[in-house]
Amino acid sequence: MQNKLKTALATGQSQRGIWMSLTSPLVAEIVGDGGFDWVLVDCEHAPNDLPSVREQLQAMRGSDSSILARPPWNDMVLIKQLMDAGVQNFIIPYVQNPQEARDAVAYTRYPPEGVRGVAGSSRASNFGRNKTYLKEANEAVTVIVQVETMEAMAELEAIAQVPGVDGVFIGPADLSASMGHLGDIEHSEAQAAIRDAAERLKAIGVPSATLAFDPDVAERYIGYGYQMICVGSDQSCLMGGLAGLHKRFMSS
Repeated sequence: MQNKLKTALATGQSQRGIWMSLTSPLVAEIVGDGGFDWVLVDCEHAPNDLPSVREQLQAMRGSDSSILARPPWNDMVLIKQLMDAGVQNFIIPYVQNPQEARDAVAYTRYPPEGVRGVAGSSRASNFGRNKTYLKEANEAVTVIVQVETMEAMAELEAIAQVPGVDGVFIGPADLSASMGHLGDIEHSEAQAAIRDAAERLKAIGVPSATLAFDPDVAERYIGYGYQMICVGSDQSCLMGGLAGLHKRFMSS
């Protein structure tokens, strides 16, 4: 089994992606053919559930983009269900310490490397037609853990170096909130922490990731050294397009 995202991260390639929260297979089909390196289906802060994720995976079947999911929590059962539905790449939210990172890795691996439950005919194995799936799945999964509090930042290197962790995603909104700057990602202290995280991860050779729905902010984070960047979302693109049309045609 091939995993383009895992290979790209391991070899230092920059990865630019799109976040999806609108729960629509039609939107997923459009975004999946948009030519970005990766697309993420968000289940933490969007009303996605297992059926809606599966429908979006089906809509993006054949896309050249790597497809990720963010489960609502670092939970063995939720991750198992998403994997059986065909998710191969994950951003796991709110990982606070190395043990939680080890748990995230274990949830995505079959025994003896992990604790993932075995299903013989899931969608992930093409309903049992892929006879090598069980043997190959452990090596073909990407696990990116999300660091989003100052508590986790204090253990950033230890979290990042847990075996099986392919990268660390810095959550700007929650990180800034944990610093006392709720709703103010642009605060100088928050931006300094976001930049510091990228530099610390680069120093130990671990891929860094983050998101920005404003292209100018995304460019800034690229300048900070982030390897994997969300540069927009289905929602931000829709709202931005509508705002542009409104300004042009409705403001006179």
